[in-house]
Amino acid sequence: MQLIDTTEELNKACKILAKQKVIAIDCEFIREKTYYPIPCLIQVGYEAGAILIDPQAENMDFSAFFALLQNKNILKVFHAGRQDIEILYNLSGEIPEPVYDTQIAAQACGLGESVSYENLVRTYCGVELDKSCRLTNWQIRPLTDEQLEYAAGDVTYLITCYKKIKTFLKENKRESWIADDMQELVNREHYDVKPDNAWQRIRHNSHAVSFLNALKALAAWRENRAKHQNVSRQNIIKDDLLINISVAFPKNMEEMKQVRGMRPDVARSVLAEEMLAVLNSLNEKSFDRTLSKVDKEKDVSLAAGLQSLYEILKLLLKIQCNEHGVVAHLVTSEKNLREYITNPKAPNPILKGWRYEIFGKAAEEFRQGKLALTYNPTTHDIEIKKL
Repeated sequence: MQLIDTTEELNKACKILAKQKVIAIDCEFIREKTYYPIPCLIQVGYEAGAILIDPQAENMDFSAFFALLQNKNILKVFHAGRQDIEILYNLSGEIPEPVYDTQIAAQACGLGESVSYENLVRTYCGVELDKSCRLTNWQIRPLTDEQLEYAAGDVTYLITCYKKIKTFLKENKRESWIADDMQELVNREHYDVKPDNAWQRIRHNSHAVSFLNALKALAAWRENRAKHQNVSRQNIIKDDLLINISVAFPKNMEEMKQVRGMRPDVARSVLAEEMLAVLNSLNEKSFDRTLSKVDKEKDVSLAAGLQSLYEILKLLLKIQCNEHGVVAHLVTSEKNLREYITNPKAPNPILKGWRYEIFGKAAEEFRQGKLALTYNPTTHDIEIKKL
């Protein structure tokens, strides 16, 4: 298996790939300590085999490959492709289009919410993949024949899996079921992180205005520092400590030292000085009070009386999804289900299209007293009964 590491070889390979209608793409990368993933290998599969590209090669012009990624006549197939697309976006500045993710599509085939590539290949190709190189260091050169063979295997079966999944979805009229998720995969907002939105990824319990303003400002500071240094966010300041600082809202260095979890070395560092400067730049009179609304909209809480209904509808959802061979997550998120329970008259994805046929209709009938769940002592199944 040849590793392409020159512009001439890459251009020749891209001429072959440009004749394909479908190609499969996977990337090997390392991201433990850096903000941006370090691309170590790019695998591209097609009908006749696979091409392995070395993104670490010096002085290689990737223009032909980047043009291929933007060729609208070639479908790019990924499996769990979010991070692969991020890598290609960081390299080229553009998101590949059009794309297809077999992990997303497999949900409409009833193969589970996050089916692995290994299980996908076993299901559709009857092949057991050798995963012995899974934890290898892809940065080290030269790569061994075993590593290259393993890497090629990540794309050589993917087109076959894609074809079988596509056939199943077409025959069962389920192609529209995955359209929204496929479109979301190429949403630039997922790959172009805005520092001012970084706070929304941090799990916390407080909803106080002062806390949220502090958290937003500190998270933006950390995001910019991590990007500039190309180190992971947690290597700058861990989430727990960032939350504690936001809660305490220290006004001077002595108060900063007293924050729970603050290590002495961090308290003496330039990081503490910078965080204090960020907090001192905030003025209570100019706090953004809309953050509380944004924060609460991220998670829809239920009143105690509605929690039982939520649990029953989750069970109903599971029964309906098992019957139709589709993953529950594809039908509705927990947030959407809570929103439906809280406000059943509001627009909701489960109340239209195929989602309504699979689950929304049954949910409506249950709420109207037209449907019940019963236990069958013979089969030990929970069954749906029309009233």
